[in-house]
Formats: sequence, structure tokens, C-alpha cells
Amino acid sequence: MPARAARTRYVLFLDADMELKDPTLLRRALELASRRRLHCVTTNIWCGNGALRDHLLYAGNNFIQYISVLACPFSTGMFMLFEKAAFERLGGFHEHALYAEDYLLSKKVSLWRFGIVRGRVYTTNRRFRNMGYFKVMGLFLKTMINTWNESYFMHDRGYWEQKV
Repeated sequence: MPARAARTRYVLFLDADMELKDPTLLRRALELASRRRLHCVTTNIWCGNGALRDHLLYAGNNFIQYISVLACPFSTGMFMLFEKAAFERLGGFHEHALYAEDYLLSKKVSLWRFGIVRGRVYTTNRRFRNMGYFKVMGLFLKTMINTWNESYFMHDRGYWEQKV
């Protein structure tokens, strides 16, 4: 269902392979968004069954996310709670982006309207296993370098490729 069809004040975007193990996380995210009048709330990402390198990579991602609130908000579609009106004002997800459309949207959010709720959502390390750790890390670094180069995101970066 498209976000524009939602009749609620907030819309939540989750990647399909995310697990919400904490039954209070969504409630707390909604309370934070409402209390501070935030346009976007995200949380930490964790790989519960991963190896040490998976934990280090997700910890690095979470650290960068916290640092981003100082200059340019950073979130992924793994967990993005948006105030619906703000989501629409910002133009929603870029329909022509072939890569990191969630990141493109999050960086449009004002620093004062972006928040991170304590807690975490859980994912697998399938993307690392599928693409390789160095390729995923390279994509992440290139994304950061191209933060203000919107045309970079209009080209397929191989993120959605599947190993046969």
C-alpha cells in the first residue's frame, strides 16, 4: 500500500527482513516523534545471529547514524517512522533512485526534526554474505562521499543483485 493511502499521522517503513523483538520500540518511537515534533525517527540496527565482523559493521553503521545528527541525518529503510505530512512535503521516496532512496529521503529531514529512539531492530547478515563484506562497505563509503551528488543514486550500484 502506498504511503499516501495511509490515514494515520505516522507511517512506518521497515525492510522485509527486519524483526521487532522489543514490543515497546514502536510505541517509544511514536512517543518520541510526538513529544519532540519530529518528522523522522529511526533506531539502531543489529544482527543477532552474526559473527564479530557483522557486529562491528552494524555498530559502525549505528555510530555514523548518531554522528549524522550533527550535520546531515542518516537513516536506512530498515526502520523509518515518518510523520506522514512531512513525508509528503519532502516528496517521499525518490521514484527514480535505483539505490539508497531511503538515505536520500532521510538527508532532507531537518536536523531538529530527526531523532533516534533507543533500542534496535534485528536483521540478518544476508546482504554481507550475498555481496561480500568489502563490496557492502565500499558502497557505504561511496554513498557517504556522494551525499550531495543526487545523480549518483540514479544508477544501479549492484545492491539488489543476487548471487546465483
